[in-house]
Amino acid sequence: MVEGRNIQKQYGDLKVLKGIDLKIDRGEIVTILGSSGAGKTTLLQILGSLDKPTGGDVFINGTNVSTLRGNQLARFRNGHIGFVFQFHQLLPEFTAIENCMLPGLIARKSEKDSKERALKLLNYLGLSDRLEHKPAELSGGEKQRVAVARALVNDPLVVFADEPSGNLDSRNQDELMDLFVDLRKQFNQTFVIVTHDQHLADKADRTVHIVDGVIVD
Repeated sequence: MVEGRNIQKQYGDLKVLKGIDLKIDRGEIVTILGSSGAGKTTLLQILGSLDKPTGGDVFINGTNVSTLRGNQLARFRNGHIGFVFQFHQLLPEFTAIENCMLPGLIARKSEKDSKERALKLLNYLGLSDRLEHKPAELSGGEKQRVAVARALVNDPLVVFADEPSGNLDSRNQDELMDLFVDLRKQFNQTFVIVTHDQHLADKADRTVHIVDGVIVD
């Protein structure tokens, strides 16, 4: 469902990715594990269409996203890809439900439909009593769950998560990974998660290890 073919990334003389081949199936939870500077975040950004490879191609559900440009790429990303980041990236002036609704509104869905979907997800994630709270009024774990709900609001094919537990304590780290597992069971959701935490990686279906820009066994 997600496939990278011979993915390369180079900045000047620095080769960050040196020919990555990777396939991820629908409903699979895959962690990308590696030390700082190994290339794991660069790979995630390329697979998630946030960056272009120097060489190679990325396919999501049969679409070569490496060839998409401008508004076409933006529409594909908004409609089919979700993102969860370490520092949540919630808009501080908006409430939890407003933050969650935004991708739906950007996709030009009605306010009613966007709100209904956001309510369903936030309720499912145990945030029914925090809907009108702004990010500054939420705990770290609550903010990350709002970010997860926002990533899911357009029913994406895949969610890419970049160190999603890096800003959480150990209890919330475990809860977040358990949440990903539950969402896969409930919605057959696909997750690709960058982490440096072996404990989290152990809960995934499969772990991809990157060392110096290549995948190693």
